[in-house]
Amino acid sequence: MIKSRVKEYNKLVRDKIPGIIKAKGGVPKTRTLSSDAEYLTALGKKLHEEVAEYLDDPDIKELADILEIIHAILEMQNKSFAELESVRKEKAKERGGFVKRIFLETVEE
Repeated sequence: MIKSRVKEYNKLVRDKIPGIIKAKGGVPKTRTLSSDAEYLTALGKKLHEEVAEYLDDPDIKELADILEIIHAILEMQNKSFAELESVRKEKAKERGGFVKRIFLETVEE
């Protein structure tokens, strides 16, 4: 008799992941996050996960995952990507960007 094993994930996944798992013969157990607070918490954890993955492998696909989460967070906050970009540009105007690669070592006070 073949014994099945269960691997725990307990994390937010993309919408098509359960179907992909089924197509590969797996049996996913899922639930829908019903509260906005629970969803935003899960998005925050997913953002940390994806940033860690990017730091391990600085690939454009990892950046795309981060951007997907940012889009979801913006949607939950009833904000648009254009609003985010406007805030980014305003901060860059006031404080600069990272083009000059300035690395602050110390500040003497």
